[in-house]
Amino acid sequence: MMAFVTLMQAAGLGAMVAPLAAALAVFAAAWGIGKIGSNALEAMARQPEAAGSLQSAMIIAGGLIEGATLFAIVVCLLAI
Repeated sequence: MMAFVTLMQAAGLGAMVAPLAAALAVFAAAWGIGKIGSNALEAMARQPEAAGSLQSAMIIAGGLIEGATLFAIVVCLLAI
């Protein structure tokens, strides 16, 4: 990943591509978290007794997605 960042800096493309990559990472994370939420609510509607475990799994998955998104944004900002 760092080789890609170094290549973009050498080509002078970092300042143009980095904000677009950061925006793409945020949109992908928002879509993923929305997908997790909709599927969890659908599963809770089908099987209400499993709501507690589904909520826990949904929160953990959302946190992992947010962490990966934050890492992607930091890498994109390092390319500037």
